[in-house]
Amino acid sequence: MTNPILADWRTPFEIAPFAQISDEDFAPALEQALASHRAEIDAIANDPDAPSFANTVEALEASGEDLDKVLSVFFTVAGADSNPTREALQREFSPKLAAHYSEISANKALFRRVADLWERREELDLTEEQQRVLMLTHRSFVRAGAALEGAEEERMKEIKARLASLGTAFTQNLLADERDWFMPLAEEDLAGLPDFVVDAARAAGREKGAEGPVVTLSRSLIVPFLQFSPRRDLREKAYRAWAARGANGGATDNRAIAAEILKLREERARLLGYDNFAEYKLETEMARTPDRVRDLLMQVWEPAKARAEADAEAMTEMLRADGVNGPLEAWDWRYYAEKRRKAEHDLDEAALKPYLQLERMIEASFACANRLFGLEFQPLDVDLFHPDCRAWEVTREGKHVAVFIGDYFARGSKRSGAWCSAMRQQAKFPKEQAPVVINVCNFAKGEPALLSYDDARTLFHEFGHALHQMLSNVTYESISGTSVARDFVELPSQLYEHWLEVPEVLSEFATHAETGAPMPQEMLDRVLKAANFDQGFQTVEYVASALVDLAFHDGPAPADPMAKQAEVLAGIGMPHAIGMRHATPHFAHVFAGDGYSSGYYSYMWSEVMDADAFAAFEEAGGPFDPERARALEENILSTGGSKEAEELYLAFRGRLPGVEALLKGRGLVAA
Repeated sequence: MTNPILADWRTPFEIAPFAQISDEDFAPALEQALASHRAEIDAIANDPDAPSFANTVEALEASGEDLDKVLSVFFTVAGADSNPTREALQREFSPKLAAHYSEISANKALFRRVADLWERREELDLTEEQQRVLMLTHRSFVRAGAALEGAEEERMKEIKARLASLGTAFTQNLLADERDWFMPLAEEDLAGLPDFVVDAARAAGREKGAEGPVVTLSRSLIVPFLQFSPRRDLREKAYRAWAARGANGGATDNRAIAAEILKLREERARLLGYDNFAEYKLETEMARTPDRVRDLLMQVWEPAKARAEADAEAMTEMLRADGVNGPLEAWDWRYYAEKRRKAEHDLDEAALKPYLQLERMIEASFACANRLFGLEFQPLDVDLFHPDCRAWEVTREGKHVAVFIGDYFARGSKRSGAWCSAMRQQAKFPKEQAPVVINVCNFAKGEPALLSYDDARTLFHEFGHALHQMLSNVTYESISGTSVARDFVELPSQLYEHWLEVPEVLSEFATHAETGAPMPQEMLDRVLKAANFDQGFQTVEYVASALVDLAFHDGPAPADPMAKQAEVLAGIGMPHAIGMRHATPHFAHVFAGDGYSSGYYSYMWSEVMDADAFAAFEEAGGPFDPERARALEENILSTGGSKEAEELYLAFRGRLPGVEALLKGRGLVAA
């Protein structure tokens, strides 16, 4: 029988037939797909005809369809609904895939064909998009080590395979720590907690099979617990467990893995002729050099640190008033910040949260996309990989644009955080294909599900990534959607967050879960006024993580990453009561793969642009200005990686921004 993963998918819009796929199908499907792809690559490399764009670059673009199907399904479920079988498969697949792609990049005959085209590029009569694809194809071969020979070539293959295995191990160790730890709460421990936190704790207890409510290491539960619990001892216990993920000793400890990853990355960069991994990694980004990254981060660090230190003094006085004589600690910050927010802005998250229903925030994100880009969303009744998942058909003027899948709730089988991925990317070659895009989040379940303001911002953020995929309009899949520089990819997502704060959006969609009444105007005013509350803390915890990431890669790899982390934090004067947003042992952005390695700064680099880009709407006809929306789609959302990021932004805005708009947007300078 044909493996259901590799069969034709006779489902609505060719969505993966999850109901027909079992875990036993993945390994044989991968082997078959790898063999098929290998045969396709061999045919391209050994084509007797002279190299042409069609028989080499376009042939590469068209290859690997079966492999794409296998990996899109597998990595979707491995990240969002894992189990021991899938975790074992991931450990098995990682080195195989690394070896497979190393084999392609090391194929000398294939590289000679690509290099020949690159040398003759001026005489090939290529379109602008084809020129871009040729450049990126040639560059990816060179950066992957295609020009290496002999022992260096073999060593590069070994490094890639080992890095793939280590990244998988890092991810699975972190998932295990997050899944296995929970703190039971007695009924008296619930005192002072708002109903939505109690409900989330009871739901988590049921999921864990506990007899009562529990606190888990899911951000959507532990953060509100740290905000509201008056029990300092329980806050400390929960925070220490959260901070210790990946650093608990034993089989799930990630510290040695991080050290080996950094050492191998440095060796990989040196094999390719770079002084260090940061120089290698940043060469293809907007930032270009480690110095430019550090300069941006330090411009933001100083005002953020000053704001955080002033806030710490105010909260230390509150701590004293509660009879605590010791210093303000990391498990105190969110609790006293919430008290302070309520006092200074008369804004109580427990009172605010009923107005931020998940359903209504999904509707809000769709409605903004409709007003800006004319997109419409119709629910689809299809089998997906988990009962929590939902799907919509996305259309414009009656024409199919994409399928959008939302998987919003936290569960033990899902890795932490939130992300967007395309199970199928938009392309016109070798055939027209519309994207299938998924947003994965970790919100607490409830009846109804209620979001914090940060949760709502996360939902809009990930949907901004989804729009980048759904509105893509290029020919070749390799430059489709979010296939852009890492420090540009966060621009559409962070820009979309701004529409959550548009007063008319909240007025329409922030309705009370029980009464259906809209958020009162005075509460709406307070929400918007408090939007920058605690930005010193949020900026410090982020920038500290970005500076540590950069320090890990800009120079010799540290033998002891934890010592290097401590050195960096001491050097910048990290406030005592603020922890890094992602400490090394659970810094999945950096160690689960190469994606954000030496690139965690990207969020802030993109924020410099997103603050300026939203200002362009405000300077025009307002947040839904049709001309600005059209310019955004035409120059950024539809173009993928068809041009350099800087060129795309200049086409949209006419100039590049400075850091001033970011500082003003975060309230770190006077307006």
